[in-house]
Amino acid sequence: MPERAVVLLSGGLDSAAALAIARDRGLECHALSLDYGQRHRTELAAARRVAAALGAASHTLVPLDLRMFGGSALTDDIDVPKHRSGDEIADGIPVTYVPARNLVFLSLAVGHAEVVGARSIYLGVNAIDYSGYPDCRPEFVRSFEATANLATKAGVEGAGVSIIAPLMDLTKAEIIRQGVGLGVDFALTSSCYDPDEDGRACGACDSCVLRRQGFEAAGVPDPTRYR
Repeated sequence: MPERAVVLLSGGLDSAAALAIARDRGLECHALSLDYGQRHRTELAAARRVAAALGAASHTLVPLDLRMFGGSALTDDIDVPKHRSGDEIADGIPVTYVPARNLVFLSLAVGHAEVVGARSIYLGVNAIDYSGYPDCRPEFVRSFEATANLATKAGVEGAGVSIIAPLMDLTKAEIIRQGVGLGVDFALTSSCYDPDEDGRACGACDSCVLRRQGFEAAGVPDPTRYR
């Protein structure tokens, strides 16, 4: 029986690549997506497509309404920044930061891992193109792994859980090239923070800018549907 992993799957480019990497390593992958009230809910349909295409053993969608807290352009009535330069994107923590999102998501993933018997959790965070999000840094991932193994039965009585961020040190172009090599169809993914009702990307938010630049740098045709 193959070893199991939980993969946090948003439906975006990075999480799709992370799922492909986990699958390529021979793991039985259990995808986990969060419906947290995000304005870009088209990513949830993308997550379903990606999980099916990459052969996830299961795909669990958890409802969690972070709009109750707000405080982010993704969960509140705050405009999504558009047409920012690379320097602007890299400067500080943007209003698209969702307070404690990865902290919450990883906590749920650890619980799911205990139930399904997974020894690892894969997520697509990246420290190079991370757009200023503090919960995408390697220091956070290492710290959370230590905390998870102090706070769970699996950590106290078993072998514990490993938090794997295989994209942490890769550029967006490198992620795209690796994903293509592993058979990821990036046309199935959705990265835009402000898509229209038909799921077409705005082409101007930070996520769209980084995604488009990544395809250009990788020399791979961009399959994104822009409005």
